[in-house]
Amino acid sequence: MDSINIKELAEALNLSTSTISRAFRDNSDISVATKELILSKARELNYQPNHYASNLREQKSKTIAVIVPELANNYFSQAIHGIERVAREKGYHILIYVTDDDYTKEVNFIRHLHNGRADGIVMSVSGEANDHNYLNKFGIKRLPLVFFDRIYEDIQTPRVITNDYESSFSATEHLIEQGCKRIAYMVVNKSLSIGKTRMQGYIDALSKHHIAFEEHLIIDCSNSYDENSIIVKQALIDLKPDGVFTSVERLAFATYYACYDLNIKIPHDLKVISFSSLEIAPLLNPSLTTITQPATEIGEEAANLLFRILDNHDAENRINEVVLKSKIIARNSTMK
Repeated sequence: MDSINIKELAEALNLSTSTISRAFRDNSDISVATKELILSKARELNYQPNHYASNLREQKSKTIAVIVPELANNYFSQAIHGIERVAREKGYHILIYVTDDDYTKEVNFIRHLHNGRADGIVMSVSGEANDHNYLNKFGIKRLPLVFFDRIYEDIQTPRVITNDYESSFSATEHLIEQGCKRIAYMVVNKSLSIGKTRMQGYIDALSKHHIAFEEHLIIDCSNSYDENSIIVKQALIDLKPDGVFTSVERLAFATYYACYDLNIKIPHDLKVISFSSLEIAPLLNPSLTTITQPATEIGEEAANLLFRILDNHDAENRINEVVLKSKIIARNSTMK
């Protein structure tokens, strides 16, 4: 049966279209009996309410945008799952935008979204951003925005992060306790807030255990898997570390591949620990020791912060920062 429109349904029930519309929005001024009558007739005549048109009238898209640097990282996939779960419960859809760590893409996405495509944004920022004052240029017209994981420290907006400093300190200390004395720290962008914080935890843990900090053991990597393969191999050959702490998941993979090609045995010759939410970490050979962030919970918290803004709850007592704890899961890659 072909579907009918709201006007035809109203005529069939001898009611106004506004009454039909209010019934589908579950307005309290429509009696239960009338709602049941309308819903029953709608099913009979195959009426499908046009929520998109209704949202336009209310000047809401019922959509939130999620901007992430990449999707290959299992962490972001889990975070998006948490965001989508909360959005669905609120009757919202999500749009996913991937920057590939390209600052220009991030700026273009944000500007595009201010045309009414979304009601708010949850974002993990680009790794290449240098000047992000563009966000302030929207002024009071800026869409509600919540950062998660990667943030811009000078942009005032709610954010959800993890205890990166403590986690990095503990990760470095774990390698030291496993006998490592020459630990390399691999990072994609040490100028980004998350890179700086994690690096400081690494440096302070070395200091606590009276191991001299050597700047050349900070290995600057890139967003390219091919480039990282070359960078990591050269670092292992030239620097000969006995431990590697990688700040992001993809660098752990690069280290494993490099060790295989160079016949470096993990963990006998080199111990490896990485930030990672990779579900197959226990299945790698050897299984990878990880600092695991509560990725799904981070997504849920970020979405909840955004909806608190959208619903205008506690505007004067708005939560500006939520800090969740990561945990180290020791596996074979750091075994003595």
